[in-house]
Amino acid sequence: MSSSFEKYQKKRLISSYFSVVLSTTLVLFLLGILGLLVLNTKKVADYYKEKIALTVYLKDSAKDVEIEQLQKTLALATYTKSAAFVSKETAAANLTADIGEDFVEYLGENPLLNSIDVYIKSDFVSGEKLDSIAAEITEKNFVEEVSFDKPLVSKLNANIKRIGYGILIACIFFAIVAALLINSSIRLSVYAKRFTIKTMQMVGATKGFIRKPFIWNSIKMGIIAAILALAGMAGVLYYAHKTLPQLQLANDQLLIGAVFAGILVIGVLITLVSSFFATQRFLNLRTDQLYY
Repeated sequence: MSSSFEKYQKKRLISSYFSVVLSTTLVLFLLGILGLLVLNTKKVADYYKEKIALTVYLKDSAKDVEIEQLQKTLALATYTKSAAFVSKETAAANLTADIGEDFVEYLGENPLLNSIDVYIKSDFVSGEKLDSIAAEITEKNFVEEVSFDKPLVSKLNANIKRIGYGILIACIFFAIVAALLINSSIRLSVYAKRFTIKTMQMVGATKGFIRKPFIWNSIKMGIIAAILALAGMAGVLYYAHKTLPQLQLANDQLLIGAVFAGILVIGVLITLVSSFFATQRFLNLRTDQLYY
């Protein structure tokens, strides 16, 4: 009879530990993924910003030496990511491929202009800064026009700001949820041993002596949960890097290491604090209150 009861108690204890580790792993995993998203938001935003080109259209009267000099000047400018010359013949070929019809043969001439596509660094991709750059370039007498997709720039910046705030709010929300869920799981785990706690206290054990094994077990569960969560995060990060290598999400090892270390510290810290207050609560209860 006693043996079967001990087995039952052991199964309950293992089940309790498993539920604590599982719930802690899930919340730490979600928190870690959100942390990576927050820290990589700028990198992703910069990638898409630098895909926007400022196109400098050149007059047919522009000399080769003037075009070459302008291209070099633009390439060396502080706001330039890269600059590429596009001849009117190349532009016509690209447009023909896009529309599926040879418009040059139909018109009898090529109406397009030579141009320079200037890809701007992300810090300068805003309507005001691009207008200023365009006005400066237009002062050249052999430049016909400078254009860029202003509505796209405005919409992109607005969406990036909105997404950034959304991810930050979600991260804060999940951090609070993580603390509450882990705390609840730890309290349930300690609740199952409330009579053991009170028995030890009644035979003269000090609060520190009683509390120590509970805190240590909680720390171990927190470490196990954090390692499992980090393994899941590493898998997601590896898949994202393979799927979107151009974003270089896995290249900033210092940043990734900081996030991983943060998740490990959070896992240990929350379980430690939760275990401390949970055991303290039952240590302060009277014996008759343990049944409520």
